Amino acid sequence: MFNKTAVSDFLLLEFSEVRELQLLHFTLFLMVYLATVTGNLLIISSVTLDHHLHTPMYFFLMNLAIQDLGQVSVIVPKSMINSLLNIRHISYPGCVAQLFFFMFFITSDFCILTVMAYDRYVAICNPLRYEMLINWQACSEMLVGVWIASFLYATLNTSGTFAIHFCSNTVNQFFCEVPQLIKLVCSELNLIVMTTIGIGAVLALGCFVYILVTYVQIFIMVLRLPSAKGRQKAFSTCIPHLIVCSTFLFTGCVAYLKPMSNTPSWQDLLFTVIYSLVPPMLNPVIYSIRNKEMKKAMSQVLGF
Repeated sequence: MFNKTAVSDFLLLEFSEVRELQLLHFTLFLMVYLATVTGNLLIISSVTLDHHLHTPMYFFLMNLAIQDLGQVSVIVPKSMINSLLNIRHISYPGCVAQLFFFMFFITSDFCILTVMAYDRYVAICNPLRYEMLINWQACSEMLVGVWIASFLYATLNTSGTFAIHFCSNTVNQFFCEVPQLIKLVCSELNLIVMTTIGIGAVLALGCFVYILVTYVQIFIMVLRLPSAKGRQKAFSTCIPHLIVCSTFLFTGCVAYLKPMSNTPSWQDLLFTVIYSLVPPMLNPVIYSIRNKEMKKAMSQVLGF
């Protein structure tokens, strides 16, 4: 399948030919990467070490942190190395691997956000049935389902993308992203690529509609709570979750579904940075800043 192309490597986006700006890009991406890694490792350590956090909600949060770590680690270090060494190359196998793992982690990320919405719905709208519906067996089955679905979609996406014939090896993005690779094809997109994009769009929209409907029901239930403190706690848990999902889906859809252009665009770069780097960096802050249990566990891990 891969012998259909004569391309042996790819050239990733060069942020600037000016050496000082290349080093600035390296520094900015390094700061984002360190912030993302530190925040998500802190969540993983806190949930793992504090037995009070061994509940389904924090179990899903820990797995979200793991997916976020994987997502940024697949794309950011290579871009930083290229800027630091003033190179643009990524090997063909490296591009294949980068695309596969990025699609796996980003699909898993959105699926876990959907599962977390279901967890919050049951906890708030059906609290008496929570332990029956969200037990450890159910959590494990949902997580395995997320992994299997993400693996299958990443495999289909990657095999379809690299089954096409490339007429150029210049990728106008800082990593091997599907929309930018599709711009390099010599002829019409094949059925596999079009089907994969369609499946991804339908699944993403379906998950978002489910999340949106779920939170509408949660908000209706929360407004009926007699305690103002209870309403505030529920809103502080749910609204950030909905903001993350909305930002993730909107910028991702713009990046993947907007009309194609053969020239580099700052808009393409901006939307890609937002959907690929911003949620993994902000998730630790959003899910811990208003959570007293998480802040306490993090303080213990840090020795405060």
